[in-house]
Amino acid sequence: MTRRTMRIAMNGVTGRMGYRQHLVRSILSLRDQGGLDLGDGDVLVPEPVLVGRREHALKAMAGRHGIEHWTTDLDTVLADPSVEIYFDAQVTAARETAVKQAIAAGKHIYCEKPTGTTLEGSLELARLAEAAGIKHGVVQDKLFLPGLLKLRRLIEGGFFGRVLSVRGEFGYWVHEGDWQSAQRPSWNYRAEDGGGIVLDMFPHWEYVLHELFGRVRTVQALTTTHIPQRWDEQDKPYDATADDAAYGIFELEGGAIAQINSSWAVRVNRDELVEFQVDGTHGSAVAGLRNCRVQHRSATPKPVWNPDLPATESFRDQWQEVPDNADFGNGFKAQWELFLRHVVLDEPWRWDLLAGARGMQLAELGLKSSAQGVRVEVPELSL
Repeated sequence: MTRRTMRIAMNGVTGRMGYRQHLVRSILSLRDQGGLDLGDGDVLVPEPVLVGRREHALKAMAGRHGIEHWTTDLDTVLADPSVEIYFDAQVTAARETAVKQAIAAGKHIYCEKPTGTTLEGSLELARLAEAAGIKHGVVQDKLFLPGLLKLRRLIEGGFFGRVLSVRGEFGYWVHEGDWQSAQRPSWNYRAEDGGGIVLDMFPHWEYVLHELFGRVRTVQALTTTHIPQRWDEQDKPYDATADDAAYGIFELEGGAIAQINSSWAVRVNRDELVEFQVDGTHGSAVAGLRNCRVQHRSATPKPVWNPDLPATESFRDQWQEVPDNADFGNGFKAQWELFLRHVVLDEPWRWDLLAGARGMQLAELGLKSSAQGVRVEVPELSL
């Protein structure tokens, strides 16, 4: 049995997502369970090296979780040959420069999205990584959600027949910050700091649509800022300069049409914070974060429009729950495990920096579509 330790520089894990999902529920979970089983008795134990700007927060986090190494000096970490992977979950505006530094230092790259603030910047990262011969990956966590894994099972089993349409609803009410604190940081609502729901969510929609239904061929979007003033972490009012809602229509390769609404100014009246309804010639499904319900053509009722009489049937009760049939773990951890196996064993991996650039491309073209009031072609990307 071989037990190997792999040191991972983790930059930006003092933020909510970086801390909860990537550090605690992924890397520390792997460490605490004894490591990642690589087969043939070999085990890989990840050892995080915390990197950030706030010394007191890093020190407290390291003490709380028994992490030996932390620093505010990124250059020193990247110069350390014992650190093999650089992970970035910083604010978007800071990511591109740091990832470039890590590539130049020869580190394998794993990072959150969007990978840059522009398509050209994201493509440059992919090209630099390829030229450096390093392994590189982008977080595409929603593919590993139980609800979407069940949806993938239906697709691969031919349940839908020909897919006609995909309708997605995502969002929740983010409090303005005056009389109740906001659930998201204030930079999310400042365009000058890389904020906006299009930059945040369109990269997600690109890989979900691309992986499950087909490449996005065109996009037509309308973006807006529904809440023009918010209050920051110091309880000071500020102007929201970034979009907080986006309404998009996507034409997919193969002919299916996707329509996805994304909003931080919507009150939730659905079972989960994100839901996708897929309609096909042979059946339909509604998938969320964890659950998935189906209605086959053989069990589809025949509703009749009659506004003069109250509805006598419960439409939700006419759907069947898809069973788990598997033990679904944390989606972020599942992708971390695949990336670590890719780095160590060279196992197949397709969620690279070019995939990250496709997400940035869709976000950029979505904003262009909204600004110009037109449908925009989405060309295929290559290095």
